[in-house]
Amino acid sequence: MVERGHRKTEIGVVVSDKMDKTVVVRVERLVQHPKYGKVIRRFTKFYAHDEKNECKVGDKVLIIETRPLSKLKRWRVVRILERGLKGASEVLPEEVSGDDQANDKT
Repeated sequence: MVERGHRKTEIGVVVSDKMDKTVVVRVERLVQHPKYGKVIRRFTKFYAHDEKNECKVGDKVLIIETRPLSKLKRWRVVRILERGLKGASEVLPEEVSGDDQANDKT
Protein backbone atom coordinates (compact mmCIF):
# COMPACT_ATOMS: atom_id res chain seq x y z
CA MET A 1 0.00 0.00 0.00
CA VAL A 2 1.21 3.51 -0.81
CA GLU A 3 2.04 5.79 2.11
CA ARG A 4 -0.09 8.88 2.55
CA GLY A 5 1.71 12.14 2.03
CA HIS A 6 4.37 10.64 -0.28
CA ARG A 7 4.42 12.56 -3.58
CA LYS A 8 6.39 11.77 -6.70
CA THR A 9 9.16 14.16 -7.64
CA GLU A 10 10.98 14.56 -10.94
CA ILE A 11 13.89 16.66 -12.20
CA GLY A 12 13.67 18.05 -15.71
CA VAL A 13 14.43 20.91 -18.08
CA VAL A 14 11.94 23.64 -19.01
CA VAL A 15 11.22 23.51 -22.74
CA SER A 16 8.41 26.09 -22.90
CA ASP A 17 7.34 29.05 -20.76
CA LYS A 18 4.92 30.73 -23.16
CA MET A 19 1.83 30.11 -21.01
CA ASP A 20 0.83 32.16 -17.98
CA LYS A 21 1.85 30.41 -14.73
CA THR A 22 2.55 27.18 -16.61
CA VAL A 23 5.75 25.62 -17.88
CA VAL A 24 6.40 22.47 -19.88
CA VAL A 25 9.10 20.32 -18.30
CA ARG A 26 10.92 17.56 -20.21
CA VAL A 27 12.02 14.67 -18.00
CA GLU A 28 14.57 12.14 -19.24
CA ARG A 29 14.73 8.50 -18.18
CA LEU A 30 16.95 5.64 -19.26
CA VAL A 31 15.39 2.32 -20.23
CA GLN A 32 16.87 -0.87 -21.56
CA HIS A 33 15.68 -2.06 -24.98
CA PRO A 34 13.63 -5.22 -24.47
CA LYS A 35 15.29 -7.22 -27.26
CA TYR A 36 18.76 -5.79 -27.77
CA GLY A 37 19.56 -4.61 -24.24
CA LYS A 38 20.97 -1.24 -25.28
CA VAL A 39 20.21 1.59 -22.88
CA ILE A 40 18.15 4.27 -24.63
CA ARG A 41 16.77 7.64 -23.55
CA ARG A 42 13.05 8.25 -23.25
CA PHE A 43 11.49 11.65 -22.64
CA THR A 44 8.21 12.67 -21.03
CA LYS A 45 6.74 16.16 -21.01
CA PHE A 46 4.89 17.38 -17.92
CA TYR A 47 2.83 20.55 -17.56
CA ALA A 48 3.78 22.18 -14.26
CA HIS A 49 2.38 25.14 -12.32
CA ASP A 50 4.81 28.05 -11.90
CA GLU A 51 3.04 30.55 -9.64
CA LYS A 52 5.48 33.45 -9.99
CA ASN A 53 6.44 32.89 -13.66
CA GLU A 54 10.10 32.56 -12.60
CA CYS A 55 11.11 29.67 -14.85
CA LYS A 56 12.69 30.29 -18.23
CA VAL A 57 13.53 27.93 -21.09
CA GLY A 58 16.62 25.88 -20.28
CA ASP A 59 16.23 25.97 -16.49
CA LYS A 60 16.63 22.70 -14.58
CA VAL A 61 13.73 22.41 -12.12
CA LEU A 62 12.39 20.10 -9.43
CA ILE A 63 8.67 19.34 -9.85
CA ILE A 64 6.30 17.56 -7.49
CA GLU A 65 3.04 15.76 -8.13
CA THR A 66 -0.08 17.59 -6.95
CA ARG A 67 -3.84 17.58 -7.36
CA PRO A 68 -5.23 18.32 -10.83
CA LEU A 69 -4.94 22.06 -11.46
CA SER A 70 -6.31 22.02 -15.01
CA LYS A 71 -6.95 19.61 -17.87
CA LEU A 72 -3.24 18.78 -18.26
CA LYS A 73 -1.51 20.25 -15.17
CA ARG A 74 -0.82 17.75 -12.39
CA TRP A 75 2.63 18.96 -11.30
CA ARG A 76 4.01 22.00 -9.47
CA VAL A 77 7.46 23.60 -9.66
CA VAL A 78 9.14 23.35 -6.24
CA ARG A 79 12.38 25.18 -7.04
CA ILE A 80 14.79 26.03 -9.79
CA LEU A 81 17.92 23.91 -9.40
CA GLU A 82 20.01 25.46 -12.15
CA ARG A 83 19.53 28.41 -14.49
CA GLY A 84 19.80 27.85 -18.24
CA LEU A 85 22.05 29.79 -20.58
CA LYS A 86 20.80 33.36 -20.68
CA GLY A 87 20.71 35.04 -24.07
CA ALA A 88 21.90 31.99 -26.02
CA SER A 89 18.81 32.03 -28.22
CA GLU A 90 19.13 35.77 -28.91
CA VAL A 91 22.14 35.35 -31.23
CA LEU A 92 21.01 34.95 -34.82
CA PRO A 93 22.96 32.61 -37.11
CA GLU A 94 23.06 35.30 -39.85
CA GLU A 95 24.91 37.69 -37.54
CA VAL A 96 27.52 35.08 -36.64
CA SER A 97 28.13 33.99 -40.24
CA GLY A 98 28.28 37.64 -41.40
CA ASP A 99 31.02 38.45 -38.89
CA ASP A 100 33.05 35.40 -39.92
CA GLN A 101 32.87 36.34 -43.59
CA ALA A 102 33.95 39.93 -42.88
CA ASN A 103 37.00 38.68 -40.95
CA ASP A 104 37.98 36.26 -43.71
CA LYS A 105 38.02 38.97 -46.41
CA THR A 106 40.32 41.38 -44.56
